Amino acid sequence: MKGIFASKRRLLVGLAASLLLPLAVAQDAPADFSTQAALTLTGEGPWYRLQVPMALQFAARYADLRDIRVFNAEGQAQAYALTLGRAEQQVQVRQTAVKWFPLHGAKDGSGEAPGIRVQRSDGGTLVEVLSETAGKPEQHILRGWLLDASAIEAPLEQLQLDWSSDSDGFQRFSIEASDDLQHWQSWGEGQIARLAFADEQLQQRRINLPGQSARYLRLLWLAPQQAPQLLAAELSSSDRQAKAAPMAWSAALSASSSKPGEYTWELPLALPLERVHISLPQANTLAPVTLYGRRDGTLQWQVLNRSLLYRVPQGGKESVQEHIELYGAPVQQLKLVVDERGGGLGSSAPQITVGLRATELVFLARGTPPYQLVLGNQGAQAANLPLSTLIPGYEPARLSQLGVANVALPTAASAEPLAPVAAATDWKRIGLWAVLLLGVGLLVLMAMSVLRTTQGKP
Repeated sequence: MKGIFASKRRLLVGLAASLLLPLAVAQDAPADFSTQAALTLTGEGPWYRLQVPMALQFAARYADLRDIRVFNAEGQAQAYALTLGRAEQQVQVRQTAVKWFPLHGAKDGSGEAPGIRVQRSDGGTLVEVLSETAGKPEQHILRGWLLDASAIEAPLEQLQLDWSSDSDGFQRFSIEASDDLQHWQSWGEGQIARLAFADEQLQQRRINLPGQSARYLRLLWLAPQQAPQLLAAELSSSDRQAKAAPMAWSAALSASSSKPGEYTWELPLALPLERVHISLPQANTLAPVTLYGRRDGTLQWQVLNRSLLYRVPQGGKESVQEHIELYGAPVQQLKLVVDERGGGLGSSAPQITVGLRATELVFLARGTPPYQLVLGNQGAQAANLPLSTLIPGYEPARLSQLGVANVALPTAASAEPLAPVAAATDWKRIGLWAVLLLGVGLLVLMAMSVLRTTQGKP
């Protein structure tokens, strides 16, 4: 009896698995998504990147874009990754040829560093450097060189020298920096070299510097012999500038107003906004404002920020402040309250554009083009891969070298959020659900039958 019951139980489990298998293997199809947009590809593949515009962000069902997909002409989903835009630091390296001036010292190497006096031009650049070393000129030797870096404002990263070929071998020297030629700070030591053997030549002309700013550099050779004659001196400097994270901006959004000085806007979904731009069309506008936000109409309004918007003349120019900074909290509804004591924003309701940190989609193009990007599926689950998995051996510098995908948005999207595309009836999915429900009913009947059989046996 136990064997019969066990065999029936195995039959039930097998039947359940066979019923659920078609639903498990069912994959996303373009018709499952309400918004579809064609993609055009340029550059070298097979990986392509696309900065998702705000019109597509509005068409999504989720702020994290878990319902975004890319399909090829055969309807096959493409492997993809999502990455948020990040602030970067741009480094611009400049190489500047500088003037150099000889520094003489006692031939016996005794005494301190050579004393100097200088003559400058009206712009502050060195014109001549004269030695203050005591003794006859024939008792002096060339101890080093003074480099004029006063025209370089950025931190100094590297020094490159060229010298006469009759001074081969290794050359070691100390490096000191100053801004006033009176007080010197040690920057360590440097070494250059020129070695020749047969027809081969080895040169070391570059010396790394600590990445600090200085107006003058003093190079003093450490060996007792005379310093070599310089032919060229070049300093490399780096200018670092912070580059803000890329932003995605909406088109202009019109306000609704129930009373003077109060304006509201509603977005298609709650988004982590970082900036709001309020257009001030009229000159000489000054308006203290408070911006409120909430995720939906059932919640209380929360203060997002207070600001002073203005468009006024200042110093012979027009000074404009039209932005309000936010902090990435998800909001779907916005309300702007204007302090009317400043004169308000004019007779017409203001328009705003909203911005958030841009999301970049990277996908691996497979199969036959054309490719299309789709969004808008309430039941979709996240299907994106980590970028390091999508691109084996990925390095951040490689991202800018990928091909570029451009999305063809409908003309209406330039003014309003994308209108959903009517999805075709998915009879396949409906059929799968019908089979599943029928199977569940059969399982219940069979389970009841087995239960009655087991209860009727002694």
